[in-house]
Amino acid sequence: MANRLFLIDGMAIIYRAYFAFIKNPRITSSGEDVSAIFGFINSLFDIQKKYNPTHIAVAFDRSEPTFRHEMFLDYKANREETPEAIRFAIPVIKEFLQAMSIPILEKAGFEADDIIGTLSRRAQKDGFETYMFTPDKDYAQLVDSNTYMLKPGRGGSEHELIDSQSILNNWNIKEIKQVIDILGLAGDTSDNIPGVPGIGPKTAQKLISDYGSVEEILKNTDKLKGKQKENLEVYKEQAILSKKLVTINCEVPIEISPADLVLSEVNHDLLKKLMVKFEFRTMLKRFYDQKEESKISEELFSDENLDELSNSSYQTIKDKQVTYKCVDNLSELKALSSSLVKTDLISVDLETTSLNVKEACIVGIALSIKENEGWFISIPENTENISEYLKDLIPIFENENITKLGQNIKYDISVLRWNGIKIKGPIIDTMIAHYLIDPDQRHNLDAMSEAILNYKPIHITSLIGNKKNEQISMREVNLKDLTDYATEDADITLQIWNKLKYILEEKNLGKVFYEIEMPLLPVLTEMEYRGINIDRSILREQSNEIGEIIVKLENLIYTKAGMPFNINSPKQLGEVLFDLLRIVEKPKKTKTGQYQTGEDVLAELKSKHKIVEEILRYRQLAKLKNTYLDALPNEISKKTSRIHTTFSQAVTTTGRLSSQNPNIQNIPIRTSEGRQIRRAFIPQNGYQLLACDYSQIELRIMAELSGDEKLKEGFFNNDDIHTITASNVFKIDIADVSREMRSKAKMINFGILYGISAFGLSKRLDIPKSEASEIITQYQNAYPDVQNYLERTILFAQKNGYVETITGRRRYIRDINAKNKLVSSGAERNAINAPIQGTAADMIKIAMIRIENLLNKYKSDTKMLIQVHDELVFDLAPKEQDLIPQIESIMREAIPMEVPIIIESGIGNNWLEAH
Repeated sequence: MANRLFLIDGMAIIYRAYFAFIKNPRITSSGEDVSAIFGFINSLFDIQKKYNPTHIAVAFDRSEPTFRHEMFLDYKANREETPEAIRFAIPVIKEFLQAMSIPILEKAGFEADDIIGTLSRRAQKDGFETYMFTPDKDYAQLVDSNTYMLKPGRGGSEHELIDSQSILNNWNIKEIKQVIDILGLAGDTSDNIPGVPGIGPKTAQKLISDYGSVEEILKNTDKLKGKQKENLEVYKEQAILSKKLVTINCEVPIEISPADLVLSEVNHDLLKKLMVKFEFRTMLKRFYDQKEESKISEELFSDENLDELSNSSYQTIKDKQVTYKCVDNLSELKALSSSLVKTDLISVDLETTSLNVKEACIVGIALSIKENEGWFISIPENTENISEYLKDLIPIFENENITKLGQNIKYDISVLRWNGIKIKGPIIDTMIAHYLIDPDQRHNLDAMSEAILNYKPIHITSLIGNKKNEQISMREVNLKDLTDYATEDADITLQIWNKLKYILEEKNLGKVFYEIEMPLLPVLTEMEYRGINIDRSILREQSNEIGEIIVKLENLIYTKAGMPFNINSPKQLGEVLFDLLRIVEKPKKTKTGQYQTGEDVLAELKSKHKIVEEILRYRQLAKLKNTYLDALPNEISKKTSRIHTTFSQAVTTTGRLSSQNPNIQNIPIRTSEGRQIRRAFIPQNGYQLLACDYSQIELRIMAELSGDEKLKEGFFNNDDIHTITASNVFKIDIADVSREMRSKAKMINFGILYGISAFGLSKRLDIPKSEASEIITQYQNAYPDVQNYLERTILFAQKNGYVETITGRRRYIRDINAKNKLVSSGAERNAINAPIQGTAADMIKIAMIRIENLLNKYKSDTKMLIQVHDELVFDLAPKEQDLIPQIESIMREAIPMEVPIIIESGIGNNWLEAH
């Protein structure tokens, strides 16, 4: 096999890795943004696994000026400041490279591409196959018969291998060196290379195709016309300079040769320490769980070695004096229960056979009231009545004076509820406490324990095994091991809480935690337990109807395409649309050369051919059928014949609830077919469904927070706020506002809540950016205090690093002060939205707590069933309609506001009727 040299463009790959995670950064348990590190190392392992290089190196730019700065003082003058997370990542990545014995190449006065160019030319002479791993188009000039570009894939797609023929075809040139001419003529705004005004990449390609080089073009300007001729003559020197600036120097004075870059022995200990330090265990297992011919050997990544290393930097159960006792008979359980009656807080952890609360059998319960101590109550396998076996513990569970503490305690409470035991009294959840302190971090017990206590708990795989198909049940685990594992969890949870409770107070999060999230937790438990009734026949009927429409659409699409094909195949669909029907002249392609057929792309092409609209409708209906109509029946419980979703309090960064199994938050509402799904949600026999929905709550909160008089006036007068906005923005009488204008105003109103830009608005409204910019300016003029509020919010975030809801819920905005505009603008959008969406979340949560208390107070038969965004759905008992005004009043007054809060309520025989 030929020597395969991989030369990696360090900074380009680091930046790409960082921005790949920009919407969902990878944050360690200690709060460090390691997105760039994770992405870079991930790419490095991917290369080694897939391409098996024999030689490898990473080239970096240095901070000193280069020879290009001597040629052109303003070279790269407009570059954004490096994001803080990247500055943090660079030295760490170099540590990783040193641990892996991968050479780091740098040279003062030169850039990474010059170093890579020099080595690729030397490698070509020495008979190497060279692969330049970079997204930078400038490297195309270096490609030859033995030198290739490897362009990183996006979103998990394959890397794109680019050879010399691909360069010639894609750039429409005859010789590779003409890449330099095109780059020079077109210039590069990111590097501040001027090029020639008015000449972009396509024009440059045409000129080079006609004349061969920049120099030949400049000799033949008499054959050109108009502004193009004028600019080439006026900016002649600039054209020559730009060509020099984009030319990669292949004669950098470096002593190293390609042969010196052989893949060397890894420093196992150092690499393992770095992996553990930056919490990359999952990546290690994912890439090196199989036996393969990798230079990074299998034993390096074995669980045994990783666990040994991980434990070396943390305390474990072996380092502590703990007293964990097993209680395995009823007399001991009775004695324990008697001793716990006078405690004021008890940490609880259940061990079960399943994560499904409806199916889980309880193997045992761990309890702790003092650090480093605890008990594990083992429950015999054949116990038929759990509540009877645990009857001596029930006075503890139902004691209103004993606080029950747990990690994700809603799971434990729910399992007990399904086994006939209802927890009463105050609840504390460490997972939610940690989530409130910093929503962006990980909130699992192991991560929290390592970060807060410097302690590594026993991992469950050490008890039941690693491979899923070979794992044993918790029932089969040795009782001593199970006692240590379970009781340690209860003990660690107690220790973590003893730290977190002070942090909550320091950050003024006590109100949100003690008055909103914790009282809400048992409410959600009861809602999950109740579930909601579903009519299978309605789903089946709608599925059949949608299925028939889908078949008709398929046939219609085949007719218009002139042939049958797999509509669900992006490749085949692209070929039909763009090769066969040629609906556009220059279709967009992915990095691998495949036609783009995503929904956003097709939406822009609807006017080009009728088939596109039908394909979009086909996709919409197919998703509806597969995701909801055919899937929801599978979620119906065999025990209750109802759907029991699971609500999560610690998922979204803004405080909104999420749900899963099934996700009822995403049930479609914008299309008529989507709305019909709600017909299948029905009340129990003899009842009706009641739906109570906050009307335009986020806009009302915006009016309240900003204090804008004109916006508030619209709500005080109960006007149609979108029509009012259209009137103000377009400067016309209300009577003259058209449906289209109102629709645009609605988009603006809600867009402002998310910090929409002129570019974003132009895309949504399908209008020029200049027009969108003018609309935003008109909005700011119409509602000046809204703009003032947005600016105040951003300034507050820049100063404090976080924003708050009315109740004090925080969201940390880590990149708000980033000098890079792409990064900071995204952070600003989060800063604007979080207080508004978070306040709306807090409002409905407070309302849910008070409504549940109301229904319990009256011992009402009416029950709260589900929450979806700003809406609550109830089983409304006969003759209890007098509860509706009280429920509406609670919702309106959950957070007192000057701006009127409107609740829209409806009653029906299904959710659609009620909504």
